[in-house]
Amino acid sequence: MKNKLKVLLWLAGFSIFWKLNAQMKVTFLNQTWLRYTDNNPGSTLFDSEVPETFDIGLRRTRMQFFGPVAPRVFVYGQVGLNNLSFNGARKQGIFLHDATAEYVAVANKLSFGSGLTAWNGLARYAAPSIGTLLALDAPLYQQFSNDISDQFVRKFSIYAKGKLGKLDYRLIASKPMAIQKASAGVPDISQNANFSFLPAHFMYHGYLSYQCKDQENNQTPYQTGTYLGSKNVMNLGLGGVYQKDAMWYLSTDTMFTDLKLVNADFFLDRPLDENKKTALTLYAAVQYSNYGKNYIRNIGVMNPTTGNNYPMNLNGGGNAVPLIGTGMTYYTQIGFILPKNILKENGRLQPYAAFQCSKFQKYNDVFLATSNIGINWLIDGHKAKLSFDIQNRPVVFDDLQTGYSVQRKNMYVLQYQISI
Repeated sequence: MKNKLKVLLWLAGFSIFWKLNAQMKVTFLNQTWLRYTDNNPGSTLFDSEVPETFDIGLRRTRMQFFGPVAPRVFVYGQVGLNNLSFNGARKQGIFLHDATAEYVAVANKLSFGSGLTAWNGLARYAAPSIGTLLALDAPLYQQFSNDISDQFVRKFSIYAKGKLGKLDYRLIASKPMAIQKASAGVPDISQNANFSFLPAHFMYHGYLSYQCKDQENNQTPYQTGTYLGSKNVMNLGLGGVYQKDAMWYLSTDTMFTDLKLVNADFFLDRPLDENKKTALTLYAAVQYSNYGKNYIRNIGVMNPTTGNNYPMNLNGGGNAVPLIGTGMTYYTQIGFILPKNILKENGRLQPYAAFQCSKFQKYNDVFLATSNIGINWLIDGHKAKLSFDIQNRPVVFDDLQTGYSVQRKNMYVLQYQISI
């Protein structure tokens, strides 16, 4: 009798929970990479020189769960892993990406939230929707503190967001994570600026987007890469980041520099021919970054190597490339969905190109350009997508006498994405 009563109570409780949370959603995404990399000169893998690498890895695996738990309360959570590769730690395991609770103060106009969250300022793709990207990857330079003072873009934050007419806004205050625990690794103080090891001041950041045409959903922080012609969107964006004394370097004494970043961008996504179901996606951005004297950060996504034995190579090993630094950065990407009669019932084709050009203080007048060209085979929209991407990147050298010089290297990636 007692066991039957327990079962009935459990079923009643589950039924009530299910009814209250009928709007909760769960999603799953997986991105697998098959890749050939022409490695930077001097690249090593556990002390063995490796001029090139062919590898297979998981770029991203994610699960989201989100929805309203009360009339004015919204929760969002995400777990997953990133960059699981042949030379990484075994049994890396999933980790917490997001854990956020939000209160709707004024419907559509004002919500407050807090937690571990990707609500970021600065630019559209400071929080990209990785399941809807146009190019193989987002413009990573917009993820300005990735794994240094945050957890893979996510920060401990309080935020306010909403819409005022056609103006979409997000305003955030974040407590930076301890630099000493940064998974990306931060060197000790030197003559070039880097993130300070001293207790951090709060970081303040925000992003405004004037949405001229169709309005975008801002229930979660993640910004869509391409709508595949399902919306007519044209946005003008402006954002910034400020953190007092975030950076330090050595001069005659220890010097501190505020972190100051400003970005302006433009996003267009619209259908073109209704009969052919063609569509255009365009994004362009310009960013001023002040990380302090001569700051440079090289990024090697799922790097296929572990080191470098060529000191004049300033990029480091594998596919590492200078994407972030004090100076100016210009970025654009464009994609076009080809007419539906090309593949007919077998999906759609979407060729694209992306281009980043940076002029960093440390490298004087050397312009560093990284380009990607590729094509998406949209088997079933973003739910099942096969992408082929060719990246051409700069490798910077310093021979101490003739100054900086640049070589070019390539990387070829085939990505299969499943999203449900």
